Amino acid sequence: MTSRLLAWLPAGGSRRLAIQAGVAVVALLLLVVGGWAWYQARGAAGQAALGEALALALRAEAPTALAEERTRATKALETAIANHPGLPQTAHAAYRLGNLRWAAGQPGPARAAYEQALAKGATETVRRMAGVGIGYTWEAEKNYARAAQAYQTVVEGLGAQDFLFEEALLNLARAQEQAGNPTAAIGAYQRILKDVPDSRRADELRVRIAALRSRTKS
Repeated sequence: MTSRLLAWLPAGGSRRLAIQAGVAVVALLLLVVGGWAWYQARGAAGQAALGEALALALRAEAPTALAEERTRATKALETAIANHPGLPQTAHAAYRLGNLRWAAGQPGPARAAYEQALAKGATETVRRMAGVGIGYTWEAEKNYARAAQAYQTVVEGLGAQDFLFEEALLNLARAQEQAGNPTAAIGAYQRILKDVPDSRRADELRVRIAALRSRTKS
């Protein structure tokens, strides 16, 4: 069979060049196949590492979790995110890392993790929750203007039927109050009454609106 194939090749140096070219093509194909197999194996290993870290994080976020469990989950998430930054699950892992850091009383590192979740292409739900988390971290640092900005970003992408709508507006109004902007806070509270007429907080919100109006008149 080989002799038949060689018979089709040119004689002399041209034949040698053709053979060398064929060998190079075969080598390249082997490299491509090998590289793809390595990429697939690395992707599978990354998914397994992220999956394990996420499982640890879910257990660590439970109210009954021990400090050692939270520490182990935090380290697992940090390692998995650092080693596999390009996988889709990385954004969710970063969000969970933010939650654990927030629970540990670390608003700055928590915010960094939430922002990483946004940068990694989090799903819409995770993006919104991470945005709320960012607002909480700014509030913890008494930067109420930045907190209000974070909550406003979340609110802009929500409708009245979204599960975070009322909470995000309440957070926004609270931050606006703390930032010294009662008029904007009144507007946020009024929007809740308008768009969520059956809110369980309706009476509380009316009292709050009345108090803010009284403050603006004095």
